[in-house]
Amino acid sequence: MRLRIPHGRPRLIGAGVLAGLVLLGAWWWLGGKAADPPRPPPAIAVDLATVQRADVPVYLQGLGTVQAFYTVTITARVDGQIEKVAFKEGEDVRKGDLLVQIDPRPYQAALGVAIATRDKDRAQLANAQRDLERYTELAPEDLASKQTVDTQRALVAQLIAQVKGDEAAIANARTQLDYTTIRSPIDGRTGIRQVDPGNNVHATDTTGIVVVTQLEPISVIFSLPEEEFAQLSAALARGPVTATALSRADQTVLDTGTVALIDNEIDQTTGTLRVKATMPNRQRRLWPGEFIDMRVQTQLRRAVLTIPASALERGPDGVFTYVAQPDSTIRVADLKIGEQTGDVVVVEQGLAAGEQVVASNQYRLQPGSRIRANTPRPARSTVASTAGPAP
Repeated sequence: MRLRIPHGRPRLIGAGVLAGLVLLGAWWWLGGKAADPPRPPPAIAVDLATVQRADVPVYLQGLGTVQAFYTVTITARVDGQIEKVAFKEGEDVRKGDLLVQIDPRPYQAALGVAIATRDKDRAQLANAQRDLERYTELAPEDLASKQTVDTQRALVAQLIAQVKGDEAAIANARTQLDYTTIRSPIDGRTGIRQVDPGNNVHATDTTGIVVVTQLEPISVIFSLPEEEFAQLSAALARGPVTATALSRADQTVLDTGTVALIDNEIDQTTGTLRVKATMPNRQRRLWPGEFIDMRVQTQLRRAVLTIPASALERGPDGVFTYVAQPDSTIRVADLKIGEQTGDVVVVEQGLAAGEQVVASNQYRLQPGSRIRANTPRPARSTVASTAGPAP
């Protein structure tokens, strides 16, 4: 007996199978997919720096002004006409070099008069002394009175004093003549000439002929906060203190010298102390009147733990840093820091040598974040690394 399938039944069966398959796929997609664990966030690429020991110099910094070591305003000490200017503006001169020649003739004549007066008085003295000798020989025989002898003796003494006065007048006239030749009192550099040849100058003039400044060595006056007085004073007590002159534009080292002294009082209006340093200035990179930055090394901390300044983070509880863990995650380490020199920071507490700290992309991190390290970079910059123990 043959079964007859009603017309249209195959289509219903096919539709049911298809619907079942669709439901099965939806269940797998939704139910099975949700059962999978969520994917972890991608690792964050960061720079790592190794905590290491280094010798770190401690600096004080201030704004300074360059001043000539010596400054001499060349002026005339006698009246007269300038015959010759022997220097060129802006040239180096040595001590004793001729700068200006004033007309010497009036002073040569005055010296000649003084010498002639002395010679005349010397002749009178010699004659008076011979007369005194004769009167002295005749006095025992009553051929010359005692009064005559005494008067002659007084005349001789008077002429002796007059000759001494003549010698002093000669010395004065010779000094005035020497003043007509003006020589440099120091090694230095001439400035702009203020008086031209042919002009008359006077000893009472307030304007000089030229200014000579000594540039080698040269001085720098700079200011530091009064709170740093004790630190600098202690450094000076230990020995010479190194001072470095830096350009204000790009912090280029211009010269290195030593601190000469601390001023004897603190400026109460600004709360600062003035410090003077001496620089060799052999390359003439420092010039009087120039503004520069000064850096003074007061001590050298040896074998201390250091990290780059870029690894520091500041939060409500203080300073901290992110430390890389062996499983490529990070932890937060609270720090106690010391001095900062350039981009290097001294770590007093919170880290150990050899640990690695995150030095970039900290804003994307939080405790437990996964990281991917770029090429490590050293923590040293302006300090010297050392493997020695901490003092």
